[in-house]
Amino acid sequence: MYRTHNCGELRAEHIGQTVTLSGWVQRDRDKGFMMFVDLRDRYGITQLLFSEEKTSKELFEKARTLGREFVIQVTGTVIERVSKNKELPTGDVELEVKELSILNPAKVPPFTIEDETDGGDDLRMKYRYLDLRRTPLQRNMIFRSKLALETRKYLDSQQFVEIETPFLIKSTPEGARDFVVPSRMNPGQFYALPQSPQTFKQILMVGGLDRYFQIVKCFRDEDLRADRQPEFTQIDCEMAFVTQEEILQTFEGLTKHLFQHTLGVTLPDFPRMSYDEAMRRFGSDKPDLRFGMEFNELNAVAQGKGFNVFDAAELVVGICVPGQAEYTRKQLDEITNWVKRPQIGAKGLVYVKCNEDGSFKSSVDKFFSQEDLQAWADAMGAKAGDLLFVLSGEAEKTRKQLNELRLEMGRRLGLMKAGDFKPLWVVDFPLLEWDEDAERFFAMHHPFTSPKKEDVERMLTGDHETMKNLRADAYDLVINGSEIGGGSIRIYDRKLQERNFKLLGFTPEEAEDQFGFLMGAFEYGAPPHGGIAFGFDRLCAVMNGQSSIRDFIAFPKNNQGRDMMIDAPSAIAEEQLEELNLEVTEIVEE
Repeated sequence: MYRTHNCGELRAEHIGQTVTLSGWVQRDRDKGFMMFVDLRDRYGITQLLFSEEKTSKELFEKARTLGREFVIQVTGTVIERVSKNKELPTGDVELEVKELSILNPAKVPPFTIEDETDGGDDLRMKYRYLDLRRTPLQRNMIFRSKLALETRKYLDSQQFVEIETPFLIKSTPEGARDFVVPSRMNPGQFYALPQSPQTFKQILMVGGLDRYFQIVKCFRDEDLRADRQPEFTQIDCEMAFVTQEEILQTFEGLTKHLFQHTLGVTLPDFPRMSYDEAMRRFGSDKPDLRFGMEFNELNAVAQGKGFNVFDAAELVVGICVPGQAEYTRKQLDEITNWVKRPQIGAKGLVYVKCNEDGSFKSSVDKFFSQEDLQAWADAMGAKAGDLLFVLSGEAEKTRKQLNELRLEMGRRLGLMKAGDFKPLWVVDFPLLEWDEDAERFFAMHHPFTSPKKEDVERMLTGDHETMKNLRADAYDLVINGSEIGGGSIRIYDRKLQERNFKLLGFTPEEAEDQFGFLMGAFEYGAPPHGGIAFGFDRLCAVMNGQSSIRDFIAFPKNNQGRDMMIDAPSAIAEEQLEELNLEVTEIVEE
């Protein structure tokens, strides 16, 4: 046996026992006449003791050859530790080593294998097998595994069936770019990797399976950020003969179950907010409800005073930052410059300090009297000691800018508390978005989303302006400002689906070529159905208070979509290209 116990197992009750451990050398401390070694595996750390007095000279010298990350096996007696370490579960004991076997020596690792490492992202991704030895990464992988198991437990209890859908499918023009796979046996033709199993799970409902789920890999060839990867995982679900209300209840139940059984956190019932209300109050369809600073529209009290920046604006809107009237000019200038960055795009920022004596100091005192500023304060519910920030301009753009400022102030003031979870259902999204440049509608969610029942007739017969006001039977689950999941009631009528494709710019021939199989299935008794997909990687990150999903994926890609460890993507042999009937044009760098 390589081990009788793991490195996180030994306690005071094991004192006097002879045990065998195996693991990696975390660090060593040579005191001259005795030597201490921390031995690590995924379960914890045990301190080893080598002593000149109680071990042979040969064993002691062998211990001195150990280096970081050596793989070793030791046998010895568990003894009480003189200098106990309350930070370790094994900190009351240590192992007095009698036998040592070096199973595999190791080169000095390129970064420290510690909770707080000195390795940068690219270095850690190149040596991912070393990074995975670190406790935080292992904890994340274990958490992900438990979350998947609890997901399956809950959905099984709700009579869902886990069904695999194909990875080699047909490319579709909607949404993000597809990853494509050439077919050797069908020259000049390509499969696509699925961005989601959307059409297949709808087909499963037509097939009478009633409740489907899958923890499934999906693929999108899009620009990457900390919360995006070219391949990611979804908890993908679909239900037949259901209303939106039944879906929200079912998956609110799943979310509560996951938080309770993995974090021990009991979530209250989830509030609901319409898309229009979320945009009006927070400027975002995924608002972070851990703190206030809701938007207040000021057109009625700020326009018509001779300040052209406001008078010419479609929207004047602000937030009240509680208790921050003491901000210095330097701090205010810094925030003004922050919102003027290209990433935010504001042209400027107006501030008002609500002084403790009841007076006001603003960056626009030249245009607004104390009575005017009092009206602002009243409209925003401000009190003495508060600070007001105001932006103006085109309504949609200004709301997005103020949303970014609100979130930044929440971060700066420490209002996004770890362990504080605020879930929210956002409902009643617009069905379609009009793109002025493309001069066509795009689906807000995807082209299979149903309009609300009361909007179906308007969708079938309405004009262009009517289409802009159609509401979708769609919903998103938001937690702490992150979209965790999204779904909708689906179209299940061929006539309505054809109409939606037409609105989205498909010709009848294109719609039939791309989705004829689905519309054909609708003609054979498709039931009403709907579903949802949770971003599994993002759910893991949010539940652990982290913004990046990379550390919850065993082998992630970097911002260029590259796997640094295996160096992919890479060129392939000319013979393979010939077999696939492909030619690669050489790219010459200037």
